[in-house]
Amino acid sequence: MSSVEISPRATIQKYLGLVRFSHTIFALPFAILTAIIAWQKEVAFRWQDLLGIILCMVFARSAAMAFNRYADRNIDAKNPRTAGRHIPAGELNARGVLMFTVLSSILFVLSTLVFLPNKWPLILSSPVLAFLLGYSYVKRFSMFAHYWLAAALMLSPIATWIALTGSLDWSPVALAAVIFFWVGGFDIIYACQDAEYDRDVGLHSIPSRLGIPGALRFAAISHLFCVAALVLFWKVTGLNTIFLVGVVIVAGLLFYEHWLVKPDDLSRAGVAFFHINALISIGLLLFGIADLWLGL
Repeated sequence: MSSVEISPRATIQKYLGLVRFSHTIFALPFAILTAIIAWQKEVAFRWQDLLGIILCMVFARSAAMAFNRYADRNIDAKNPRTAGRHIPAGELNARGVLMFTVLSSILFVLSTLVFLPNKWPLILSSPVLAFLLGYSYVKRFSMFAHYWLAAALMLSPIATWIALTGSLDWSPVALAAVIFFWVGGFDIIYACQDAEYDRDVGLHSIPSRLGIPGALRFAAISHLFCVAALVLFWKVTGLNTIFLVGVVIVAGLLFYEHWLVKPDDLSRAGVAFFHINALISIGLLLFGIADLWLGL
């Protein structure tokens, strides 16, 4: 009787797939943009700070995503759309995923030591981690789980600014508002795919509560606030014309995202979720860098 040996590389690939490592691009560009603004206006650049930002973002997100897959493993197994995920499909076991969550959490806390002598990242690491992991249970009692996720991601510019400067400023707060309304809106769109299932099993979401047409309108309003927050960020940060052009382009991309997804046709919700939103996050970073460096 032969057994199939799984290589360490294959195992690593499975865990990267579990946490959707590529989706780190949703929040990391905002942390980097915040850091660049802080380095331009508040503090001197240090390579160790850049390394700390990247490590903290990767490990915090990996812990949160892995824990979400662990907490939702039984729910995912009953949903045809998610039954193929790693734990329900038997590709990874629940104990291993939980241990991965613990390891990622420890590495996140240790990564905050990079910012010493600034102790605030270490002090805040545990409450931040608790908030990130707590998201996995919100849909069991509130339809606003989308905005818990949004609040988790919006911590990236705030935490970056505190890690670099030891203080807070309106620039990262305004950028956090952008992320809050942007992520909340696109997560509502994505959740429309599970509206019927969530309703049947007693899970809470805006699509299951308001229906898909109402949810899409709610998401559109959220994205209008996102654009308004972008304008506010442009103003309080003192950015110039180049970034304002980026704001206009982002507004167009958000409009296109809503044009793609119809109440009676959610087949392109995945495209709207990943491709367009990846363009938005990376695009804002590039427009911000160009504006800061060229000053136009």
